[in-house]
Amino acid sequence: MTTQKQISYMLLTFLIAACCCGAAMAQTQAKAKVQYQVSDLASLGGTSSGGNSINDQSWVAGYSRLPDNQSRHAALWRNGSITDLGTLGGPNSSVTWNVKNTEGIIVGISQTATLEPLGEWWSSFAFYGGPNNIGFINLGFVWEQNQMRGLPNFPGGNNGFATGANNLRQVVGWAENDVHDTECVSPQVLQFRPAVWELGPPDQIHDLPLISGDTSGAATAINDNGQIVGISGICDQAVGRHTARHAVLWENGGVIDLGNLGAQWWNTPTAINQRGDVVGFAGDPAFVEGDIVHAFMWTREDGIRHLKPLPRRTPKHVDSEAYGINEARQVVGVSCDADFVDCRAVIWDHGNTPTDLNELKGGFSARLESAKDINNLGEIAGRAVDSTGVRTAYLAVPTP
Repeated sequence: MTTQKQISYMLLTFLIAACCCGAAMAQTQAKAKVQYQVSDLASLGGTSSGGNSINDQSWVAGYSRLPDNQSRHAALWRNGSITDLGTLGGPNSSVTWNVKNTEGIIVGISQTATLEPLGEWWSSFAFYGGPNNIGFINLGFVWEQNQMRGLPNFPGGNNGFATGANNLRQVVGWAENDVHDTECVSPQVLQFRPAVWELGPPDQIHDLPLISGDTSGAATAINDNGQIVGISGICDQAVGRHTARHAVLWENGGVIDLGNLGAQWWNTPTAINQRGDVVGFAGDPAFVEGDIVHAFMWTREDGIRHLKPLPRRTPKHVDSEAYGINEARQVVGVSCDADFVDCRAVIWDHGNTPTDLNELKGGFSARLESAKDINNLGEIAGRAVDSTGVRTAYLAVPTP
């Protein structure tokens, strides 16, 4: 090869390499420049609301307090307006998990007007707040065609809780049976089992198998392939903890233990996408039965792994919780310090290093406190808090 040809060849090679490098840099820069247009969602008149679910139609579901701030109602935001979903007769209702379906079905929990005969607080008291969060029977509810109805419990049980619904008219959650269990922690009395409701009419309930030796559990999310995730353990207090001894996946009639991060408590899946990837939070063995938990992601190829909290925060962040995942494996959740004073909405892209959504929110003034769900458009729903302590539901739309 002549010297001139060698020089030409080297120049061509350099140009190709430069183009490839430039393209890669451009992709990285484009990715880094993705911002979110964040907007407050209207309330029902109170000073606290939250968006807990967003589907691919951009419907946001959650809750909002009423003007007196004494109770909250399940709420649906769509097409720029808010709908009060009402209650089953009691003072409170809420959509607390990511529902996801696009068939117009919303599910959640609601108090009825019937007093709780055993004095149980049930799982839902932790999701209501206010002076009327206990004292009434709670049922899982379905809202469709502008009407709310309660879902049946297992025979002899009083309370239920609905968490998710797929596009096949299947709803998941948990419901009490008639077994008085000595492993229940007062004021809980009755066992409860993971439930699937086949929507009718009539609506029909059936339970899911538990890990061998366990007695209570709950289903938390379902996809369109009939894969369901949830928890399996003992009765305990009916709000996670030792009921979440095992994080589990139900499929093909069986139950699979997803593992843990070293502890036998708070192992709670919160969401599953259509490909079967699971996210949630798991207990920390350094905090015996404590509130500190760690976000996780489970995939068939990698098993369970820790999603870390935000680095370089003051005070240091030690708690992380994952709540939502889409088909692109974008995961959203929250990162907090040990006292839960500084909590921030985060996104983990493919389970990698978390990014504080507050760094990507443009001119939105309130702090994005939590990110509860993400759809396949990359839109995020959650809760923000302003300088006066008012908490509002928000919608964050990606804008390259």
